[in-house]
Amino acid sequence: MDHPSQPSERHFDHCPWLFAAEATEEQRAAQREVQRAVGGDTVIGERCYVAESAAVFPDRLRLGDDSYIAAHAYVTGELDTGSHCTLNPFTTVRGNVVLGHGVRIGAHTSLLGFNHSMAPDRPVFRQPLTSRGIRVGDDVWIGSHVIVVDGVTIGGHCVIGAGAVVTRDLPAWSVAAGNPARVLRDRREVRGEGSAAPTDPAAPADPAASGTQQPDDSRTPTTHPTPHPAPSAVATGNPEHPVQVAGAAGAKAAAAAPGKRPDDSRTPTTHPTPHPAPSAVAADNLEHAVQVAGSAGAKAAAPGKRPDDSRTPTTHPTPHPAPGTVAAGNLEHALQVAGAAGAKAADLPGILPGGGRTSGTRPTSDAGPRSANLAAFADAARDQAAGLLDRCWNGERYVDRPGAGPTVRAHCDAVEIADLLLGAVPAHLSAEEHIGRLSGLQDPKSGLVPEFGEPLPVADGDGFIGEGAALYHVLCVGYALDLLGPGLPHPVQGVRDMTVHQLLVRLEALTWRTGAWGAGAWVDSFATAAHWNLRHDDGHGTPESLFGWLLTRADPWTGMWGSPSAEEGRLQVVNGYYRLTRGSFAQFGLPVPYPERVVDAVLDHARDARHFGPGRENACNVLDVAHPLWLCTQQLGRSADGYRSGEIRDWAERQLATVLPRWQNGRGFGFGQGAAGPGPEPGLQGTEMWLAIIWYLADLLGRSDELGYRPRGIHRPEPARQGITGLS
Repeated sequence: MDHPSQPSERHFDHCPWLFAAEATEEQRAAQREVQRAVGGDTVIGERCYVAESAAVFPDRLRLGDDSYIAAHAYVTGELDTGSHCTLNPFTTVRGNVVLGHGVRIGAHTSLLGFNHSMAPDRPVFRQPLTSRGIRVGDDVWIGSHVIVVDGVTIGGHCVIGAGAVVTRDLPAWSVAAGNPARVLRDRREVRGEGSAAPTDPAAPADPAASGTQQPDDSRTPTTHPTPHPAPSAVATGNPEHPVQVAGAAGAKAAAAAPGKRPDDSRTPTTHPTPHPAPSAVAADNLEHAVQVAGSAGAKAAAPGKRPDDSRTPTTHPTPHPAPGTVAAGNLEHALQVAGAAGAKAADLPGILPGGGRTSGTRPTSDAGPRSANLAAFADAARDQAAGLLDRCWNGERYVDRPGAGPTVRAHCDAVEIADLLLGAVPAHLSAEEHIGRLSGLQDPKSGLVPEFGEPLPVADGDGFIGEGAALYHVLCVGYALDLLGPGLPHPVQGVRDMTVHQLLVRLEALTWRTGAWGAGAWVDSFATAAHWNLRHDDGHGTPESLFGWLLTRADPWTGMWGSPSAEEGRLQVVNGYYRLTRGSFAQFGLPVPYPERVVDAVLDHARDARHFGPGRENACNVLDVAHPLWLCTQQLGRSADGYRSGEIRDWAERQLATVLPRWQNGRGFGFGQGAAGPGPEPGLQGTEMWLAIIWYLADLLGRSDELGYRPRGIHRPEPARQGITGLS
């Protein structure tokens, strides 16, 4: 084929594999501008190409090196790709989709990682969305006009024939075709000789296993079927017309045995969605919704779960701790067993940072040794609580850790820890003295609590403050006094007197796009102040307007407020979501909007190695995942069939196995391994937060009773009140 002497941008859009070798410097500069203009949380690798004519509107995009999105492709939702991945012209990728390395997608193919429900109680266009995601392994060739529906995992080294409709998982090395797609053979099979090639995936049977890209024309197939294929074998050529013979064979086989898979006689399964909450997102249309999967089979899976649930690993290796009793007074001995389990759990196969999965096994339901670990931890923590509080008492006031200065929060953390582990007040002062000191910190006129040695913060024009330690003191001092009995003695004046108009102006002006955590923290403080004010029988204030604004501003795709960034991913959004919902929906006992979308977004964030890689976890980041998952499961159901419950439990198991061995005898927990917050030195803040986190993780697993404690203060699981007016 003859090419123009200098290809135009339109030519590169349709033949992007030519760009790296033939583009002028001016065209390269223009391409950089196209990539910079892609919205959402986007990171594009080296030597990539994004066609200007493509409609790329992601919530999150990770485009690996040497990959491209060609002309008129349509990309929305969350897409993660490895290197050397190609979305050819008119490809559609929507919802939650993860591609491995060397994935080639033919023209007019659709990967639809979301769905709509089909409940008869509402019109089709009002059906809520669900998303279980699509996962594709390394070195996969998906031909033209293929449809892959939500919930499907395609193993590595697969080839999928043109026009196939993939409604079920495909094992690695499969050649598949038809509607519904079925496995025709294993690519490693040596055709016509009755023998098979070596099955070791590390020794691929063809040159395509390396995942290398054809430099001249990526339409050349990366797979090389055997030299003497049978009539139904894969037709080589280019991926715009792949596997034509195999596709016809698949269609014929499907017609010969309607309703059955010829390979295993099982009826292909549809993928019904879970029963969503009434507040779930209303969709615009059903064009990419129920998809072809609805007609692919007769049997329906249980709501919210595939019968084989092959996207979630079905087993994890169970640690085998040594038998023996645990001395509660020394957690180094108490957690020897848990530490060994944690070391193993950290290496368990499961969710990869990019969102992919490896095969593995899930922990068994044997509660004996695991129960002993949680109980032993709690017993040891209780036995050492008085000592770690002594460590942080300087003779006059509480400090977070030895050598630090006294803070208001340290005193509140001491009250929380003593209540949680000892059911008492810290012994350094009497209950009356604790109450007197904390109550005396509140300014009677403004209702604010400044930091030790700092002046009273100056209120903004609407009467309330926008930042600083006094915002958090509304929470920590209020709940410490709540535990001690009397609560805050004075209402928070700026919240009581704020008008609806002032509140709406403030909410619109918060840093949702650039600092969602700070915006969420402000809402947390405002809503908590409204909660304390209502205890004073104060009818003023605007909590109803706050909830109205929040409900109408929640993003229906994530259930959250704010925008992710390339630098931090979803960190600000998820952490801000925790603070916002803690003080508003959770504290007032009201349901959160779009809980399934929240679970999707939070689990995606929890795979981000920038914040959850080895040695990078801290108390804020883990709490800000654990609490939203816990909060949403209260609405979605906590059974084994609950929405993504297997993944939630797997994550909680891994976190517990990681954090329990980090307890330091007589010192408690450090905040985190990195430089954020107070750092790794054990102190009151880290100890108070991790004790609450451990309860939430254990409760996600149905094991919180083994701890023998339950947060009652700032991290309490129960609402502090039910609705706007009623006390719980």
